[in-house]
Amino acid sequence: MNRIDQKFNDLRKTHKKAFIAFITAGYPSLKTTQRLVLEFARSGVDILELGVPFSDPMADGPVIQEASQEALKKNTRLIDILNLVKKARKRVQMPICLMTYYNPVFCFGEREFIRKAKQCGVDGVIIPDLPPEEAGEFIKSLNKAGLDIICFLSPTSTTERIKFISGVSRGFIYYVSLTGVTGARQGLSLDLKNNIKRIKRYTNKPVCVGFGVSNRNQVKKINRFADGVIVGSVIVRKIKENRTKADLVKKVANFVKGLK
Repeated sequence: MNRIDQKFNDLRKTHKKAFIAFITAGYPSLKTTQRLVLEFARSGVDILELGVPFSDPMADGPVIQEASQEALKKNTRLIDILNLVKKARKRVQMPICLMTYYNPVFCFGEREFIRKAKQCGVDGVIIPDLPPEEAGEFIKSLNKAGLDIICFLSPTSTTERIKFISGVSRGFIYYVSLTGVTGARQGLSLDLKNNIKRIKRYTNKPVCVGFGVSNRNQVKKINRFADGVIVGSVIVRKIKENRTKADLVKKVANFVKGLK
């Protein structure tokens, strides 16, 4: 059992839901990212998603796109992020997932990526532009290494698709709460609760909701029917607002505590 499965088991025993935080690795610097990882672990973040900067994202909204561009300007590489996780592992047991696009993995080499990710202490990978139907051998290799592949479902997913993803996804299922890209929204989709209930008819795996979650009230509402919530853009925006301040890490961590 890896750290993600153990975390959800522990949460179930205490009747709690997962709070999953996303940040862009290397924004505003790798050193700051390292400090944020450590502080998030102390602040009660259950699972961390580290975004791998990529030049041509298809799922990220303007806030995360801007952060990725800034990180790329500073030459943030996949190997740097893997080494950051390795360093953090000496001090934290919080599950860490990499959210990346397929191109960096392809350029790194699938086998080498899996080997290095496992060695550095990564627990799972999320790859929005890699259809699981086309990644059979890669997913098998991930499973063999004990790394979770976390797949997506959305409001437009068919019953057939729900069943397929439920069989492939490991760790948890990432439910995209709306049709569109990441970014804070003022309200939740009206059919969100029913869509989660529908998915849960076909799987006993945790279902966590992301895209558009922007405040504590939304987190509380989602946690009534989902297994966890994923918050990214508003955290990255808070980093941007405080990027020149000496107490950036403290301010962002306090913001996350308030959401959780």
